Amino acid sequence: MRAFTYRGPGVPAELTDLPTPEPGPGELRVRVGANTVCGTDLRIIRGEKTKGVDLGVVLGHEVAGYVDAVGAGVRGFRAGDLVALPPSITCGLCGPCRRGQEHLCERVHLVGYDVNGGLAEHMLIPRAAIARGQLVKASAALEPAQLCLAEPLSCCLNGLDNYRVEVGDVVVILGVGPIGMIHLQLARLAGAQTVIVSDPNTSRLGRARALGADVTVDPTAQDLLEVVREVTDGVGADVAVLCIGLPELVNECLELVRKRGRVSIFAGLAGEGWSTIAANLIHYREITVVGASNSGRESFARAVRLISSGAIDTRSLLTHTYGLSRATEAIEFVATGKGLKVAVVPD
Repeated sequence: MRAFTYRGPGVPAELTDLPTPEPGPGELRVRVGANTVCGTDLRIIRGEKTKGVDLGVVLGHEVAGYVDAVGAGVRGFRAGDLVALPPSITCGLCGPCRRGQEHLCERVHLVGYDVNGGLAEHMLIPRAAIARGQLVKASAALEPAQLCLAEPLSCCLNGLDNYRVEVGDVVVILGVGPIGMIHLQLARLAGAQTVIVSDPNTSRLGRARALGADVTVDPTAQDLLEVVREVTDGVGADVAVLCIGLPELVNECLELVRKRGRVSIFAGLAGEGWSTIAANLIHYREITVVGASNSGRESFARAVRLISSGAIDTRSLLTHTYGLSRATEAIEFVATGKGLKVAVVPD
């Protein structure tokens, strides 16, 4: 089979020929239908992210496809099933796993890092992933690329569980790339009264309006804080969700929310993620600040159900498709900001 493999920091990843995997006992093989590109993939091939990434690993962790070979002892799956899985293969034994926080597993193995991923023609689903119930079946009516977005959606669901949106809330979302578009839809689904989105990309603002944003702001032309104060009669938003990894925006989020408001630092920041903030805003206004990292089986299964039911629209987020032979081009295209989600499919 052909597969897009990591060759080392700063070394261009390349399409290589690998043996098509044969599933052993407890394993399963998937014929890849699509793999959508994440910004993390771009950071890996540029050498900006190296920790935990094995040389020679097949990249790609937002993957969906069709079962085409089932190993001995595997139950509940048959050839032709459309499936997807969260990229975190957890141990089930460490402290976070025992506390029901498996997405924070201390001994995790990650698809596209140290487990071969979805930028290939076939993918082997490890025994541990199947044994822990991580492989999820979906409606055959879905396109594989739609199902790939269960991974980012499940991460956003984990974030939503942390920052909460209550009926009648005013929610501000900074950055409406694919992640911001998902948070927008989740806020609407959770009962937000008003959703305000901010992004300098006017094309993305138009897409956000189509997905239900009430107010759109170009921060290069408008003062976001003034807009929020006008919408809320000076009180401030209930929730601010940061979907752009810019350190200066962390403090801006604190200024946007009301007393006892909630801020989600959803986007990761470069390096160690240092940001200068006015800590007294947190102290005197009793602001809750939360993060979000990865997702577990429960949030991934929820994500698949939301996509299958149509409650969350992932189809409209898919703007470009490339063949596997153009995987490098597809990943680099993500950096241009011209599209939303890019799918890579076997040629």
